[in-house]
Amino acid sequence: MATKKVIAICQSGGEFVTNKDGSLSYSGGDAYAIDIDQNTSMNDFKSELAENFGFSWEIMTLKYFLPGNKKTLITISKDKDFKRMVSFSADAGSVEIFVIPEEATARNVSNMPASRSSRTTASEAVVPVVVAGDDVVGEDMTNDFQIEMAMPMPDESPLPCNFILTDEKHHKAAQQWENAITGVDQRFSSFTEFRDALHKYSIAHGFTYKYKKNDSHRVSVKCKAQGCPWRITASRLSTTQLICIKKMNPRHTCERAIVKAGYRATRGWVGSIIKEKLKAFPDYKPKDIAEDIRREYGIQLNYSQAWRAKEIAREQLQGSYKEAYSQLPFFCNKIKETNPGSIASFMTKEDSSFHRLFISFYASVSGFRQGCRPLLFLDSAVLNSKYQGVFLVATAPDAEDGIFPIAFAVVDSETEENWCWFLEELKLALSESRGITFVADFQNGLKVALSRVFENGHHAYCLRHLAEKLNMDLKRQFSHEARRFMINDFYAAAYAPRPEGYSRSLENIKSISPDAFTWVAESEPHHWANALFQGDRYNQMNSTFGLDFYSWVSEAHELPITQMIDELRAKMMESIYTRQVQSREWVTALTPSNEEKLQKEMELARSLEVFPPHGTLFEVHGGESMINIVDIDQCDCDCKAWRLSGLPCSHAIAVIGFIGKSPYEYCSRYFTVESYRLTYAESIQPVPNIDRMTDEPAEGGVSGTPPPTRRTPGRPRTRQVEPLDMIKRQLQCSKCKGLGHNKKTCKADSFV
Repeated sequence: MATKKVIAICQSGGEFVTNKDGSLSYSGGDAYAIDIDQNTSMNDFKSELAENFGFSWEIMTLKYFLPGNKKTLITISKDKDFKRMVSFSADAGSVEIFVIPEEATARNVSNMPASRSSRTTASEAVVPVVVAGDDVVGEDMTNDFQIEMAMPMPDESPLPCNFILTDEKHHKAAQQWENAITGVDQRFSSFTEFRDALHKYSIAHGFTYKYKKNDSHRVSVKCKAQGCPWRITASRLSTTQLICIKKMNPRHTCERAIVKAGYRATRGWVGSIIKEKLKAFPDYKPKDIAEDIRREYGIQLNYSQAWRAKEIAREQLQGSYKEAYSQLPFFCNKIKETNPGSIASFMTKEDSSFHRLFISFYASVSGFRQGCRPLLFLDSAVLNSKYQGVFLVATAPDAEDGIFPIAFAVVDSETEENWCWFLEELKLALSESRGITFVADFQNGLKVALSRVFENGHHAYCLRHLAEKLNMDLKRQFSHEARRFMINDFYAAAYAPRPEGYSRSLENIKSISPDAFTWVAESEPHHWANALFQGDRYNQMNSTFGLDFYSWVSEAHELPITQMIDELRAKMMESIYTRQVQSREWVTALTPSNEEKLQKEMELARSLEVFPPHGTLFEVHGGESMINIVDIDQCDCDCKAWRLSGLPCSHAIAVIGFIGKSPYEYCSRYFTVESYRLTYAESIQPVPNIDRMTDEPAEGGVSGTPPPTRRTPGRPRTRQVEPLDMIKRQLQCSKCKGLGHNKKTCKADSFV
């Protein structure tokens, strides 16, 4: 019986490149395609490869990837391995095989630890980049590459990486370290400073060393090359804290210029190198760090090593993440001192670990009371900082629908208890007599917390969160097209200003699915449908209102907690000042966007005809609905646009003109320039340099420690705050019409 053919795509002469996700790709070289099957022997295959690539089959090594795995290279060392490869690749129909001459393998992987399996991991498979000055030296180098591990500094974890210097030209960046060690009697402030100087000196002179003695009293080091007389000894200078070089033999007999020395770079050392550049360029990316270190110092780091080095450099610049939690009590006191009337409270658990932090500046509270609508948006965001936490925020819209942060908090997790605490602190800060409408999610305990703390408030469910839940609940029951119609009808029901429009949209959902109709009917529509909602939310439907504020958080979340809060304070201070200056130029009664809206409605009102009133009710003819009833005393029109927006609609403006009054008299005061200026009347003041807070006593002796849980490994997920405008198409079988598979994988026929 004939065996299935597999196309072997054979490549040689290129190099492996590690991608961001850890997978490998092969770049450059030549490629040939060869048919193979279970009857092909490895020797015959190698012979054909030798003819194609022009080197002996006896000195070549073969490697390949398993299907779907680009991170692990498998070595083919015998005929059995070769047949397994053919078997593994039969379904795929093809396999990539990488042909590596033994001399290249010896240079690049002979140093790797022995393994019982024939696998080569992604980190092992990367061909080291060998640099001479600014030039890259390829595989034509004749000397074998050997990795030798230098002893790590006692206070740092080493990062294995490749380090190459040649006799032709040192790296420019390393030349500055040639005199880091000058000889006997040179003094240092500490052993750490001496070790750092020794580290740099060895890089500049291209040799590796090992410790003969390394403790708190004496450091003795020798060149690692066998028989080389280079030595150095440093110890503490009597009656002082200084470290002094007591002995040194500066002569090397090893051929440093041609020895390709492996090296170990510590995270702290790399961090100290990149610190200044990171200070100038906060967005300095790990891949750029790795490239700069390779180019300037001849040391090759992978992505994770560069990322960890960046974290250490960031901490050196910004201060300790851990110590920042102990500074919180004093930081809260300083906020209240510099911004009188502000609330800043901090709580720990019984074990003194961080629990909650609440901040509300007086300028925010005063601005909300004086100039903002009684409307607040509540939302949360997971902080991707070193220690886990959740950011809770309450924002309000100003007269221009700009973001006006009222209060925010950092808590250890999003729970009903923490939401209740946040809302109680918010209620205390506001001391508000008006009934407030909250646009917020209904999950994670927020629904119960709101009803418990703000008994007279109105909870408008965030439409986006509700629509996402509806979509997820329907996902396995309906096709993409059916769900798209139902979601569109759901949005139409929510935005419909009148009960008739709401009912019509629900009937459309019912015609597609009675179950979906029941879901919507039981989702408490009086909390989200305009036609049924009892509060005033000014047609604001989603709690994800504060996109700008979330962007501030995302820019600052990697800072220690005190600096993160101070960065947000600075952003708020800048925003308030900018809007104070901006509003000084306005000369209209309403803010610019509201003035434009009113002018459009006034233009539409010119074509409408008003009939004499029946009491306070006026009949308006014309426009799309032909006849509308306006109650001028109640500031209401049966189109409901006036009630929903706070600005008179065209029908109301026609009536206002009919009775000889100005439309501006009937606009909500919250849209006036005066209210806008009152919102931003107060300023937020700077807080003293928080770097100096560590020596200050904590209030009541209470000092906090970080939360016990750190951020989980891996790249943080980006917060998704876009509206649910698109539903991803779900796979649908063209044979059985089922969901989640296609006709190729359909099993409907298997039971026939």
